[in-house]
Amino acid sequence: MSITIAVILMYCVATAVAIVTQRVRVPYTAALLIVGMALGGLHVVDLPHLTKDLLFALFLPGLLFEAAYHLEVRELRDNAWTIGALAVPGVVLAIVLTGLVLVVASSLMGSSVGWTTALIFGGVVAATDPVAVTALFRDLSAPRRLHVLVESESLLNDGTAIVFLTLMLAYFDGTAPTALALVVDFMRIAGGGALVGLAVGWGASHVRTRLNDAAIEITLTTIAAYGSFALAEQFHCSGVIATVAAGVVCGHTGRHHVLTGGTRQAVDSFWEWLAFALNSAVFLLLGGELAARPLIQDWRLVLFSAVAALAARAIVVGIVYVIMQRTKERMPPAWSAILVWGGLRGALSLVLALALPVESANRSLIVAMTAGTVFLSLVGQGATMPLLLRQLGVVGERTRHADA
Repeated sequence: MSITIAVILMYCVATAVAIVTQRVRVPYTAALLIVGMALGGLHVVDLPHLTKDLLFALFLPGLLFEAAYHLEVRELRDNAWTIGALAVPGVVLAIVLTGLVLVVASSLMGSSVGWTTALIFGGVVAATDPVAVTALFRDLSAPRRLHVLVESESLLNDGTAIVFLTLMLAYFDGTAPTALALVVDFMRIAGGGALVGLAVGWGASHVRTRLNDAAIEITLTTIAAYGSFALAEQFHCSGVIATVAAGVVCGHTGRHHVLTGGTRQAVDSFWEWLAFALNSAVFLLLGGELAARPLIQDWRLVLFSAVAALAARAIVVGIVYVIMQRTKERMPPAWSAILVWGGLRGALSLVLALALPVESANRSLIVAMTAGTVFLSLVGQGATMPLLLRQLGVVGERTRHADA
């Protein structure tokens, strides 16, 4: 089957799933994942493989930019400490706690997992995927601030998790000799990515001030999204952080300083469509990759891995929640449960696992644990999120908690 036919069939399936889920009220991304697994397992459609190159070159820049483009600088500023705590020290703590829980649990069940394997797994699953959750937030009219917290944290922890995983692999391989070298590398990679993104975003916005043409505006924002990612990676900096920074700058200047109503609507409509198209493809491809993973063979370890990741997430969110209750960024208690349960693992985690060097110790085990964690997270947590939102009384409370 040619790649053209495969892509056309893939989007026919995605469209059919979107129509069905609107009627039966099943989360779209969870349904896509299951359908993708069925297609991959039955070999109905020869789906392309979801590789790191494909994810980084096509999917991540567009998805990250679209999400960052719709964030308000004021909202980020008002929640900066909470977002920063979850996305940077929270990621480090989550990696360590995931590794600790996994080492202890595996020793109790008689199949010991070493610290190196456990920490690499923790780094692989440290990034959260908010796509399924934020789509539900929009459908159910969840509080805007909760939406901002979940989406903003995920945009940043994608970048920090990738950086930390890269540095951990370098440390375990002996190419990063000291802890100080790791800290310096982190500052260089993350800071360099932010600077590249801000520069590209400012450049695109500077050109846009002289124009008001929808086609050119769409082209410029597309260049900013994919160009910032590629340029940062070329300088060995974080492409994820660069794209997020460029998206925030372009969104802020476009909404408040550059675009008129008609042009703004055209640009927003384009990015809304592109996000739908990219999300549809990535979850179908993710399902196809999961169908090829042996999840049943090591089911107990897979289950403990998913529990370890969720437990680490709960501890990190709990610590941040307690600290922030003493500041102006305090939040309702129910929100902490949503932040924990909404910390889904998605395509990025599986692709990072598959991209581990072939010579890495226990690589196949890490891939199996990651695949199981992603599946249980997206299907289990993602499918039950609407019920949790209703049970906690979060949906429909936009006004009450807008300034919490």
